[in-house]
Amino acid sequence: MNKKIWLLYALVTTLTWGVWGAFSNGVMEKHGFPPTLVYVVWAVTMIIPGVVVIGMNKWKVQFDKKSILYGSIIGFLGAGGQLLLFEALKVGPAYLIFPIISISPVVTISLSFILLKERTGKLGIIGIVLAMIALPLFEYTKGGGSNEFGVLWFVLAILVLSAWGIQAYFMKLANKNTDSGSIFFYMTVTSLLLIPVALLMTDFPGTHNWGLSVFLETAGVQILNSIGALCLVFAYRYGKAIVVSPLANAGAPLMTAIIALIILGDMPPTTKIIGIALAVIAAMLIALQPEDEKV
Repeated sequence: MNKKIWLLYALVTTLTWGVWGAFSNGVMEKHGFPPTLVYVVWAVTMIIPGVVVIGMNKWKVQFDKKSILYGSIIGFLGAGGQLLLFEALKVGPAYLIFPIISISPVVTISLSFILLKERTGKLGIIGIVLAMIALPLFEYTKGGGSNEFGVLWFVLAILVLSAWGIQAYFMKLANKNTDSGSIFFYMTVTSLLLIPVALLMTDFPGTHNWGLSVFLETAGVQILNSIGALCLVFAYRYGKAIVVSPLANAGAPLMTAIIALIILGDMPPTTKIIGIALAVIAAMLIALQPEDEKV
């Protein structure tokens, strides 16, 4: 198999998540659709790529203890992190929360370097560093002080950061013994199991204009999130976590910014333009890094 196949999967994740990021807020702003209901729709859309990948695997799912354990950990950390994020955004400022959680690859890289003994070459190291610098720039928005919000938002943001960073590590670890289709199966199941929690967290307004078209519009956007998640599993299967994590996490907001600029006509601020430049350079360096060169 092509040694760079992981890059193809990572790029598909970048593209789908980039489009998803550009349009995901549209439904919520247009119809007042609660983020927790967006989670419900997303969880349901996970079924579609889940069925496809299991079907391609001849409807086989690994049910050994390790596969169930790792798959469940991956699923609950990812989906649970989303629910914690909703709570954080209720009590804290988005302009501080998102830059914090955007550096979750630090956790993944640290765990993969120490526990999995992953290494990369000089180009890869430079690319990782540039990607890590770019991530907070994509999320940076000027705002006031944070003292008025207390500390709960910060604790929740750190928990989300940790959950998603550890999730990526386990995604790579699980791929050593479990096929990617089975991993995604458990991710789908765990996301569906948390739907009742999301519904309990939802503030249902007395009047609303939600109809089938709103749910379908939301599903059309959220399916991109699900497809991206599936491709990310395969990217971790064939690529190193220390490279896949920063590339995917920097590439997705890069695509969102570009799409917002071209299609939506939304000119990004200077900080995001700098982030775009750094992310592009980082992606090129990571892609050019020879697979067999390690330091």
